[in-house]
Amino acid sequence: MEKDKNYGWCTCSHSKNQPFCDGSHKAHNATPSLRFSVEEAKVYNMCTCKLTSNPPFCDGSHKK
Repeated sequence: MEKDKNYGWCTCSHSKNQPFCDGSHKAHNATPSLRFSVEEAKVYNMCTCKLTSNPPFCDGSHKK
């Protein structure tokens, strides 16, 4: 991910571009995306299961 770039993490699971938002929530009247940016350019583990306690990042909750 790029430093200071704005991203949208899908919170509704309707996006075809998981884990990122593609605007599908609008057609489903679902929750909007979580907007975020990162302070360091690097590879991050993004949550796709939506169970994380640290959105939008994976915290291993899917293993519990």
